Amino acid sequence: MKNNNETAYCIVDYAFKRVGGKYKGRILWVLRDGFMRYGELKRAIVGITPKMLTQTLRELEEDELVLRKVYLEVPPRVEYSLTTNGEELIPVIKQLRNWAEKEMSRKKISIGV
Repeated sequence: MKNNNETAYCIVDYAFKRVGGKYKGRILWVLRDGFMRYGELKRAIVGITPKMLTQTLRELEEDELVLRKVYLEVPPRVEYSLTTNGEELIPVIKQLRNWAEKEMSRKKISIGV
């Protein structure tokens, strides 16, 4: 959200507006190892619709967390990768993942597919 007139109620609110939601954290996580094409992202993010993937990628790009690189080829090729700002979030997401893994184990919750 590159809106300079935006008001955040607190710093955590600002952060969660950038990375919160159902898919943003998952997209950032799967991009941690390098670039991916749209189709690869679609396969990696279980349950996401093409419309939602496109919308979420645009928001992440607007917030300068994801870089979209277009190759002028036929057919066109587009690759997505993390920006430096996006890479800075990976340790935080990893900590959340580790916490969730412990909680899910403790509560005997399994990952559904």
